[in-house]
Amino acid sequence: MASTSQGQKGSNGVRSTLNAAIKLISLAKDACHGIPPAQVAFGIAGTLLTMIRDSLANQQDFVDLGRACADVCKILDRGLKGRQLGDLSSSVLEAIGELTTTLAGIQSEIVKLGKRNAASQALNANSDKDKIARWNRDLDRIRQTFNIELDINTNILVTDIHRKIMASPEDAIGQRQSTHASVPLGESPPPPPRVCFGRNELIEEIVGLAENLEPVALIGAGGIGKTSIALAVLHHDHVKDRFGDNRRFIRCDRLPASYLHFLARISQVIGAGVENPEDLAPLRPFLSSRELILFLDNAESILDPQGKDSQKIYAVVEELSRFENICLGITSRITTVPPHCKRPFVPTLSAESACEIFYAIYTNGGPSDVISELVRQLDFHALSITLLATTASQNEWAYNRLAQEWDARRVQVLRTHHNESLAATIELSLDSPTFRQLIPPSKSHRVATSPTLRKLIPSPILRKVPPSARELLEVVAFFPQGIDEKNLDWLFPTTSNRKEIFDKFCVLSLTHRNNGFITMLAPIRDYLCPLDPGSSPLLCATKDRYFTRLSVHLDPEEPEFQEAEWIKSEDVNVEHLLDVFISIDPNTRDVWKACRYFVNHLYWHKPRHTLLGSKIEGLPDGHRSKAKCLFELSALFGAVGNHVEKKRLLIQTLTLEREKGDDVRVAQTLLFLCVANRMLGLYKEGIQRAEEALEIHKRRRDTFDQARCLTEIARLLLEDEQLDAAETAASRANDLIPEKGQEHLLCRSHRALGKIYCRKGEKEKAIDHYETALRIASRFNWQDQLFWIHFGMAQMFSSEHESGDAETHIQQAKSHTVDNTYLLGFAMELQARLWLEKRWLKDARSEGLAALEIFESLGAAEDAEGCRELLQEIERVVEAFASLSRAIQSSSA
Repeated sequence: MASTSQGQKGSNGVRSTLNAAIKLISLAKDACHGIPPAQVAFGIAGTLLTMIRDSLANQQDFVDLGRACADVCKILDRGLKGRQLGDLSSSVLEAIGELTTTLAGIQSEIVKLGKRNAASQALNANSDKDKIARWNRDLDRIRQTFNIELDINTNILVTDIHRKIMASPEDAIGQRQSTHASVPLGESPPPPPRVCFGRNELIEEIVGLAENLEPVALIGAGGIGKTSIALAVLHHDHVKDRFGDNRRFIRCDRLPASYLHFLARISQVIGAGVENPEDLAPLRPFLSSRELILFLDNAESILDPQGKDSQKIYAVVEELSRFENICLGITSRITTVPPHCKRPFVPTLSAESACEIFYAIYTNGGPSDVISELVRQLDFHALSITLLATTASQNEWAYNRLAQEWDARRVQVLRTHHNESLAATIELSLDSPTFRQLIPPSKSHRVATSPTLRKLIPSPILRKVPPSARELLEVVAFFPQGIDEKNLDWLFPTTSNRKEIFDKFCVLSLTHRNNGFITMLAPIRDYLCPLDPGSSPLLCATKDRYFTRLSVHLDPEEPEFQEAEWIKSEDVNVEHLLDVFISIDPNTRDVWKACRYFVNHLYWHKPRHTLLGSKIEGLPDGHRSKAKCLFELSALFGAVGNHVEKKRLLIQTLTLEREKGDDVRVAQTLLFLCVANRMLGLYKEGIQRAEEALEIHKRRRDTFDQARCLTEIARLLLEDEQLDAAETAASRANDLIPEKGQEHLLCRSHRALGKIYCRKGEKEKAIDHYETALRIASRFNWQDQLFWIHFGMAQMFSSEHESGDAETHIQQAKSHTVDNTYLLGFAMELQARLWLEKRWLKDARSEGLAALEIFESLGAAEDAEGCRELLQEIERVVEAFASLSRAIQSSSA
C-alpha cells in the first residue's frame, strides 16, 4: 500500500514539474510576440511537453527532458525581454532556429516511438534510453549556445565593443579586459550537424589531435562530409572543455581569395580587434595569448596554388599551423596544405551509415532494399544521399517512384526545391584557378567543340586537337571503372602533359586512384558524364582506340593472345562503351564487329554473362553481323556452363549460316553444336553433328579442322562408353596434327587420349598422355588446358583411391581457375566427392554447396543437378552415421 502511495506521489510530482514547465513556456510565448522565430520555438516546446504529460504512461522517464526544455526556454525568455527581431544578431537567430529544429525532431521521434508502443502508451525506457539521453544532450548543447542568457542580453553590447576596438584599440582596451571573462570576443562556430552518422571513429581521432594541438587537414571530394566532421569536432565535449569559447570557424569559400581579406577575416573571427591588418604581425600577440582551435573550411578557395595571392595566404596558414598554442584545422578539396598537418583519411560512408542519413531525413517509410541500392549507386556520398532524401521527402515520392526517377534523370533528381548544391560543389572545383590553367582552351579547340564546324572538318583533323581539361574529365566520367592509369599515353596522345593533368585532377579531389584506375565518386561521374556521347570528339576517339585494341585474332598460340589479357581488368568499361554506342546507332558495322571481338575476349580470358547478349539476339535475322555475334555468344554461354542456351543459339546460327551458303561457318557451327550435345548427354546427336562437320572439312582437305572434329568425336564416343572407337578417333586426330604450329589442338588431343586410357584402365598410358599435354600447356601457360589436365588426373587418381595424388591435382586445378568461376565449381565438386570418400562429411557438404551456388548463379543447369545429387548422397551418408550412432547408444543403454 505504501509503495502504491509513493508511486502516486512520484507521478504527481512529475506531472507538477511538467505543468510548471508548460506554464512557463506559455507565458514566454505570449511575451515575445515581436519575435516570431522565438514564438515558434516556444510553441513546439509547449506542444512537446503537453504530449509527454497527456499521452505517455511513463512521464517520469522524461522529467529530465522536461526540465532541460524549460531551462532553455527560461534562458531564452530572459534574454529576449525588451528586444525586437531587429535587435538580434544572426548568431542568436541561428541558435533559435537550431532550438526549433531540435525540438521538432524530438517531437517527431516521440510520436514514432509512441506509435511503436501504442499498446502500452509508454516508451521502453531501456531500449529508448539512448535516444532520450541524446535529446537531453542536444538541449544541453543549445543551453550552452545561449550561454545562460548572457550571450543574448549582451549581444548588442559585444557588438558595440567590437566596433570600438576596431576604431581605437587603445581606448577600448579597458573595456575588453573587463568583459573578457564573461563575454567571448570573436565569433562562435556555427551549430554542429544534427547528426553525423558513421564518423565517430574519425571524429575521435581528430579530437585527439586537437587536444594535442596538432594541425589537421581533412582532404576529400566536395560533399563527402568534411564540414560536418569539422563542426562535430568543434562541438565535441572534450574540445569544448579544452578550448572553451576559443573555438573558431572560417568559411573560406565566402571570402575573396585575397591576402588582405583573409587577414581581416582572421582578425574579426578570433576577436583580435585589429582592423585591416597588412600582415600577421599585429595579430601574433593575440594569437599567442590563449589556446585556440581554428578551422578553415573549404580552404581550397584560398590555397589554390594558381590563385593570385595564394603564396602569401599559404605562408599565413603555414605559420598558423606552427603556433604551439593553436590547433589549426583545414577542410579542403586540394592537397596543398602545410606539411606538418596530419591528414586522416576521410572515406565515403559505410552502407549502414549512408542508409541512416536517408532515413533520418525521409521519415515516411521503413528500411528498404531500394534505398540500399540507391545509396550504393551514389558511392555512399554524404551530400548526394542528403539531397536524394530531401528531394524524395519534398516530392512525397514512394521508394519505387524515387527509383524510377533516379533511373530516368540521375543528376536532376539530386536537386531540391531550394538547393542545387551538388552542381555547385562540383562547379566550385571546376572553377578553381588550378583547373582553369590546366589546358587553356585554344582557338582550334573552340572549332572542335562547335557542332556546326565539326560537320565540315574531317574527323582525323579534329582528333589532333588537344582536348580541354573538362573533356578529359568527361571521358573519365563516362567509364564506370574510370581510366586505367597505364593507358594515359595510349588514350590521350594529343595531350602532352597528360600525367601532370591527371595528377592535378586527383589534387583537386575531382578524381581519385583506385586499384590502378583514375576514377570518380558516382555523383561526380554522373554530373560530368557527357549527355550525348556521340557528340564528344574525345570520347569518339577513345572509342576508336578501344575498338582497334579489340580487333586482334585470339589464337592461343600467338603472342597477341597473352596481350589480350588486358580485358580482365577493363571488361566493364568496354561493355559499357559498346552498350552506349550500340544504342546510339545500332546499324553501325564497326560497333558490332567490336562487340563480336569483345565477347570472344571474354570467352578466352574472363568467361561471364554479358548484358550485350539481349542486344545481339534482338538484331534482325538479315543483319550481316547477327550470325557471327550469335556464334561468339553461344561459345561464351558454353564457357560458363549454360549448354542449353549455347545449343539454342547455335541452332539459330546454323540456320543463318546455311542460308548464306558458307560451308566453313556451317562446319564450325556444327562442331560447336556437337560439344553442346556432349555436355548435355546427347552423344548420338553430337556424333552425328561432328561427322557432318568432318565431311565438309574432308571435301576442303583441311587436316587441321579434320583433327578437331576427330578429337571431338573421340570425346563423344568415350562418354557413350565406346572406348575402342574413341581410342581410334583420337589416334587418327593425333596423326593429323603436326608437332609445331598447332600445339593447342595437340594438347587437347593428348588430354582426350589420357582420359580414354584412364577409362580403359590403362593407367600408365593415361599418365603418359596427360603429362605430354601438361608439358605443352605449361609452355604456353594455357590456364584452361592446365585446369582440365589436372582435373582429369585428379579424377583418375580418385577412381584408383589414391587420395593423396588426387588431392594434389585438385589443388593444382584450383590454382588455374582465376577469372573462371565455372571451372572452380568443377574442382570444388570433385573435392567434395573426394572428401565424401574420406567421410569428411562436414567439409564435403560445405564444398558441394559452394559448387552448387556457382553453377546455379551461372545457369549451368546440368552441372547444378549433378551437384544436387552429390549433396543428396552426402546427406544419406550423414543420416546413416546418425542412425548407427543412435543404435550404438540404444544398445549401450
